[in-house]
Amino acid sequence: MKFGGYLNRVAWINLTDRTVEYKGIDEEDARKYIGGRGLGTKYFYENGPLVEAFSPDNLLSVMTGPTVGTQVTMGNRVAVVTKSPLTGTVTNSHMGGWAGPRIRWSGFDGFNIKGKADKPVYLFVDNGNVEILDATDIWGKNVHEVVQIMKDRYGDKDLSVMTIGQAGENLVKYANIMNENDRAAGRGGVGAVAGSKNLKAIVIRGSVKSALKPVQVEEHKQARKDALDLVMTNAVTAPNKGGLSVYGTNVLTNVLNSVSGLPAYNGKLSHFDQADEISGEAYNEHLLVSEPTCHACPVACKKELEVKDGKYKVKVESMEYETAWAIGAMCGSDNREASAYLLYLCNDYGMDTIEFGNTIAMAMEASEKGIIQEEIKWGDTDKMVELAHKIAAKQELGDLLSEGAGRASKQIGAPELAMSVKDQSIPAYDPRGVQGIGVTYATSNRGACHVNGYTIASEILGIPEPTDRLEWKGKGKLSMIFQNLAAFGDSMDICKFSSFAQGAEEYAAQYATMVGTTFSADDVMKAGERIVNLERYINNLNGFDGKDDTLPKRFLTEGASKHSEGVVSNLPAMLEEYYQERGWVEGVVPEAKLKELEIL
Repeated sequence: MKFGGYLNRVAWINLTDRTVEYKGIDEEDARKYIGGRGLGTKYFYENGPLVEAFSPDNLLSVMTGPTVGTQVTMGNRVAVVTKSPLTGTVTNSHMGGWAGPRIRWSGFDGFNIKGKADKPVYLFVDNGNVEILDATDIWGKNVHEVVQIMKDRYGDKDLSVMTIGQAGENLVKYANIMNENDRAAGRGGVGAVAGSKNLKAIVIRGSVKSALKPVQVEEHKQARKDALDLVMTNAVTAPNKGGLSVYGTNVLTNVLNSVSGLPAYNGKLSHFDQADEISGEAYNEHLLVSEPTCHACPVACKKELEVKDGKYKVKVESMEYETAWAIGAMCGSDNREASAYLLYLCNDYGMDTIEFGNTIAMAMEASEKGIIQEEIKWGDTDKMVELAHKIAAKQELGDLLSEGAGRASKQIGAPELAMSVKDQSIPAYDPRGVQGIGVTYATSNRGACHVNGYTIASEILGIPEPTDRLEWKGKGKLSMIFQNLAAFGDSMDICKFSSFAQGAEEYAAQYATMVGTTFSADDVMKAGERIVNLERYINNLNGFDGKDDTLPKRFLTEGASKHSEGVVSNLPAMLEEYYQERGWVEGVVPEAKLKELEIL
């Protein structure tokens, strides 16, 4: 392989026959798909896109990108790509922290995992080798205990532990893979796929950074400096000044609430009167104890919390905006202490807090309407704690709710109560008060998603330039642009928050000088477009098309409350514009587009 930046070593692991084969990365694949999300999707497609999520033949691809673990600011992510048991689509889920860099420092670009072990196993990764080891003694244990056991076993130094909890073992369809206690590959049920393979954990020991050198040393140093300068001076990311650094992602609660962009009570309202109680400002004032960060990140958006007494006594990292909303406003709760405890439980069991909160909110409305006989009142945090335990164990009502809001609502004959797209629940942005995010939800290849195309940056934060949040015209194109940029960033695998300060030019310069090639901003967008279109093609092969690119009926017919009173999502018009910009026909990628992008 001529490209620099890559270790050119991927472990292909078959758990059925317990074999490990080490392969390089095809140079053409690297050129087209970069790394992380892109290469993971390419590997998934070549493995066979029609595979069932819980089949041993499903590929679980854990991939980094060529800037991960280097000095590139925010170069710290790892992508997990597989067939989602929640949606039936190809999915990509990412986590920060230190696992991604340590995969690289251990001598790998990633792992492709197939098969099913005959009993629980874990992978131990060290010095360019992968061992498949017995995990019988840790099966049944939750995330925090497994992490501690592995640290006791291998030492705390240079160690990262990626693991599932009981939710993954029990095939809860929104189970996570967790990294070092509280960082999550948290959407799409990737932890359940690991559980279906009897794969408990991936334990990585990595400290060798000498191989991760840029090809164009001086040019790369300048590219890094230019990008870092933008991060350090940006109003959102500047350390100790920008909103992310001071309040974490939860800085957005009051901002979105003020424009009817915060869904509450399962989306019946688009604002929450008690929003200030669950805002980043309130958490900082009452519960903040420390501010840890990820590799190569000066922003430090993580906010560690501690409830020091009472029945919700707990210490946990980190209360993200999405979590504060999902188990707060969406469920009608303003109880900060209970939310911290619920976050701890979800992390320990290994469950997606967004899907968990949405599913509980769906159940609350179903209970209110008499569809579910069990009483689940709005804001009843003790009941939410009870249900968290039951969902992870798939006991009683928890068995139904382990399916996620979309699937569970269909089973009780009330699909209209699920605020989901392709059976994945929405994040914390109301598509009535912020129009562009609606078309992003509808068209995201992994189900309702904000980070695969964060139009909120423009519509709310004015980055890179402001657009009217209630105007639908131009939002199809805006969503496409953000989706393409995100796909490239997810493939470098650089933190998504870098895009508040950096754009395609900065990404191109850092990537090109790292791997030693010529690469422009246009190439960044073209690579992102290729990755999005390959994902869409995979979904088309699985029967998804334009009929699936929609929003919950509530957002299309029931007007927003308060600050945007009466406004509904104008999705049909945005969707038409989006398809036109993409060159898709009713949500399907034409063969000509696939050939144009060198996919076929």
